[in-house]
Amino acid sequence: MEEDHGRALSPVPVGEAHPVDDEVVGEESHGRSLGVRDGSADTVGEARRPTRSATLGRPVYLIESGCVMGEGERPPAAGRRRPARERVLAAAARRFYADGITATGIDTITAEAGVAKMSLYNNFSSKADLVLSYLEARHQEWLTRYRSRLEGSDDPRDGVLAVFDTYIDSAEAVREDAFRGCGLLNAAAELPVGDEGRTRVRRHKEEVERLIAAHVDALLPGRPDAARDTAEHLAFLLEGAMVRAGLEGDSGRLRHARVLAARLLERC
Repeated sequence: MEEDHGRALSPVPVGEAHPVDDEVVGEESHGRSLGVRDGSADTVGEARRPTRSATLGRPVYLIESGCVMGEGERPPAAGRRRPARERVLAAAARRFYADGITATGIDTITAEAGVAKMSLYNNFSSKADLVLSYLEARHQEWLTRYRSRLEGSDDPRDGVLAVFDTYIDSAEAVREDAFRGCGLLNAAAELPVGDEGRTRVRRHKEEVERLIAAHVDALLPGRPDAARDTAEHLAFLLEGAMVRAGLEGDSGRLRHARVLAARLLERC
């Protein structure tokens, strides 16, 4: 995951219109074709280029609530326009989550972002590259929310529950009637076996489980087998609740899962 995501992003309300932008961000246009006719739904192609992972201290793109912004960044001043890359990623995040990756064509993204196709291709080598940037943004968003929840707590039980709270926060950040579950799992379900995007989603879920396991290890020192089983139990509870919550369109299942997790931790 090696490509620079660019500057932190500022909020853009759902449905905000921008005039078409023909700017060329790079020094030359890639002029890449996705192999489909205008207006068709593009599928994730095979073309890949490395994408640099966003790391701590670098811009984080917040996308689940229907807007995209950098962590702690204020909206731009009136009349100030954001770079084309930021607008493209914001539009892609909204449409990929709401409509799905396969159903969202490049024409839809550029129209919502208010940019010309040349601007998109100067920033993303292909739709597949844009998808990977979207997945990375969601991963970093989740970590940002989790660290905010964890801040100031030294209790391992609170650490585990902070993971559940982060899932609840993600669900409740989406506007009413628009929650569709975990955006990363939804994306993975559309991608073929062996696709880099599926690998990144799997790594995200493994990281979530490792965070739970670290807190449980601290709660059960000297009992590695019990800690491992408990952490796996909690991870299954969390992910199962997220799937049901996505189907039902609200955070109710996640909140119930948190209650069950708290009861389990009380017995540790």
